[in-house]
Amino acid sequence: MVPFQVKKAVIDIGTNTFNLLIAHEGISGIDIIETHKEAVSLGMGGINDNRLTDAAISRAMHAFQVFKLALDAHGGLIPRLIATSAVRDAKNASAFISSVNKSFNWEVEVISGLEEAKLIFKGVSLCHDFQSPAVIMDIGGGSTEFIEADSKGIKNEISLNIGVSRLYQSFDVSDPFCALDIQNIEAYLAAHDPGFFRNTTAQTLIGSSGTFETFYELMNRKPFPNTQKTIELEVGPFMEALDVLIHSTLAQRNTNDFIIPIRKKMAPFAAVKTRWVMQKLNPKKVLISPYSLKEGAFY
Repeated sequence: MVPFQVKKAVIDIGTNTFNLLIAHEGISGIDIIETHKEAVSLGMGGINDNRLTDAAISRAMHAFQVFKLALDAHGGLIPRLIATSAVRDAKNASAFISSVNKSFNWEVEVISGLEEAKLIFKGVSLCHDFQSPAVIMDIGGGSTEFIEADSKGIKNEISLNIGVSRLYQSFDVSDPFCALDIQNIEAYLAAHDPGFFRNTTAQTLIGSSGTFETFYELMNRKPFPNTQKTIELEVGPFMEALDVLIHSTLAQRNTNDFIIPIRKKMAPFAAVKTRWVMQKLNPKKVLISPYSLKEGAFY
């Protein structure tokens, strides 16, 4: 007998990227049917002014239209839409939400940073057994979430407005980064940290999908595998790969097929931030989770 399955869809409205997940929910977990990714750059040009630009909203509506075609192929499936940093901080968020509802008859759910962290934990929990304490890091365009968890669940979580799109639009940097650029970015990160890393004893860092999958591909020169389990990175080579990325030029990144276009300009900022976290946490193990917010929101 085939287990009962419910087909559902989730759209993660990220600051840089929109992600569509269409899957079956069954007794054994998520059975992914298809996924789609659209580089929207919703926060570009306005995130540090707490607004969504007209151009960004236009790109978002185009992405939704692409997603609708995929959803229509599944009988007009109605997705759950989760909006994060760029929308929750935008003064004109209500106009954007109204436009989505008017054009597609979809409701947009704007979540707080802590709600985002909880959904990320849910997603990562689907592919990782927290037998020992670990810190999840989710690198977003507008915010970055850190979740400390163990076998009992979440111990501590925080959402900081230190996303790569914010950093990219805040700093006038050289190409490649000079020592002062790195120093200024790290000072910015330190100023936004309320002491989260001083209070954790976790020795495992789990990067949730997205940018961490790019890190894997740069290290291994091959696509991130289609998996439902976390994948381990060797700490030493990982730190070396971060250093290479930090000091790379835009021209070098533009010719690297393992960096998707939307990340080519922002990748060094993500690498500086990740290296800074590695130095704070000093983990003995680094894992990558293929699941994150959209999988957590699926349930």
